[in-house]
Amino acid sequence: MEITIETVINNAKSWLTDFFDDETKKEVQKLIDTNADELKESFYKNLEFGTGGMRGTMGVGTNRINKYTLGKNTQGLSNYLKKVFKNEEIKVAIAYDCRNNSDTLARVVANVFSANGIKVYLFSELRPTPELSFTVKHLGCKCGVVLTASHNPPEYNGYKVYWADGGQIVPPQDAEIINEIESLNFEDINFDANHSLLSIIDREIDEAFIKESINNGSFGTKGKDNFKIVFTSLHGTSITILPEVLKRAGYKNVYIVEEQAKPDGNFPTVKSPNPEEPEALTMALKKAEEVNADMVIGTDPDCDRLGVAVRGLDGKMILLNGNQTMVLMTKFLLDKWKNSGKLEGNEFIATTIVSTPMMNELAKAYDVECKVSLTGFKWIAKMIEDYPNQQFIGGGEESFGFMVGDFVRDKDAVTASLLACEIAAEAKANGSSFYQELINSYVQFGFFKEKLISLTKKGISGLQEISQMMIDLRENPVKTIDGAKVVRIEDYKSSVAKNMITGTEEKIDIPKSNVLIYYTEDGTKMAARPSGTEPKIKFYFSVKGTLNKAEDFEKVNHHLDTKIGRILSELKLS
Repeated sequence: MEITIETVINNAKSWLTDFFDDETKKEVQKLIDTNADELKESFYKNLEFGTGGMRGTMGVGTNRINKYTLGKNTQGLSNYLKKVFKNEEIKVAIAYDCRNNSDTLARVVANVFSANGIKVYLFSELRPTPELSFTVKHLGCKCGVVLTASHNPPEYNGYKVYWADGGQIVPPQDAEIINEIESLNFEDINFDANHSLLSIIDREIDEAFIKESINNGSFGTKGKDNFKIVFTSLHGTSITILPEVLKRAGYKNVYIVEEQAKPDGNFPTVKSPNPEEPEALTMALKKAEEVNADMVIGTDPDCDRLGVAVRGLDGKMILLNGNQTMVLMTKFLLDKWKNSGKLEGNEFIATTIVSTPMMNELAKAYDVECKVSLTGFKWIAKMIEDYPNQQFIGGGEESFGFMVGDFVRDKDAVTASLLACEIAAEAKANGSSFYQELINSYVQFGFFKEKLISLTKKGISGLQEISQMMIDLRENPVKTIDGAKVVRIEDYKSSVAKNMITGTEEKIDIPKSNVLIYYTEDGTKMAARPSGTEPKIKFYFSVKGTLNKAEDFEKVNHHLDTKIGRILSELKLS
């Protein structure tokens, strides 16, 4: 439905009442008077929850992150908590990252919770998101909130909600919470804090989290004295925890990129604070050459994603992708469990529908189950909760996230960074390397190579363009990819998987999502998915080759790179 400027202006004028503070009213009136385009973007809709909670640009308006939209979220969440946990003490934990305004917005959220009679544990300063997930369970909270926009640009902030198990909210809670929020007017928000219900938490939680991170991510690896690590927090929260974790785990040669060590929501030294982007690790890679480091680790602002670079066959630093680190981390964990006699037949690893199929091959080889979910670690956390009789070993997704064990129920760059160092240090001590071990895995399980193409489409027109692209893919499906027939199409929006050879269909037993996946007869996989947290549409490609011996790696790698290049050209994505 087309939103008229009259509707937008009426929405904006509702923010000029006495309930809203003077500064907000001044900003709204300025938009009405001078900036029709920004006014429309700010008020044409309500900011919605996506796969990672609520995330958006900061500013005034219903489609922006501000004290009123987050206050309304928190009021609705408070109402929901009191319905679900009648006659029980309700406790919540709140953390925040380095983003501009995260500290003040976190205090607003804390005030609203306490105003509604809910006990609040608020971190004294910024902390990593995985520590918040841990804290929810550690303190017996019913819920947790973290103020973060992960790796989005500086103008963004966000609000992620965690449930009592430490995982992000999933159906039916998400829809029920949204209904509570949407039933409210802004004037229903209670901002009057009950300070007797507010407690500040600090080092005691850090100590518990550090201990568990080392328990889960350290394996008594040899060779730590001769292993050099360059670490960058990219101006984010990991600086508060990760150096200490590495130190206590026995790593003495950790070189911090000091220019990026100070938390700063403007991220002054990078175009994007996203370790998925090679540019983000430029300074760390330079320092790695200066100190002759074995590994580079960079984490995103809220410390749930990690980027890794290691020495390649030629001794030069190579940036790995999320699929590569996930595969080797999982294999390492499986080896440790197997060698310790802990594999008893009820274990599982986990990954997502857009990640590398190589995870399935690992599961078969070690005789464990590989559970596959929608994108987002909330679904992996749900698996852990839904299958209490099975043990979760570890798992991840292609977007640079990994989870070790279940003491944290979200992607955790703290423990995953430690695990990456353990793998690399052990390999070096044994005369190998992280990269060589990855190649050996390709020989053993098949050479899978992945590529992500992400297209940004901003604003109202961008949303429409993304929607049309998905419609076209559904109504005019691709029949061949690089000359190979498409043999199966999975549509997670309709929950139908169709065999394109026989025409038969089967139901997909995974929650609905706007994702399409194509499979070809030669093992190629292509997925298309609009992002739930950013104005992007993402295309995920996986191609498969056979690597008979490690010495053939460069040849087969070139072959797969060339194949991906042809596919991108064919689909006009290059």
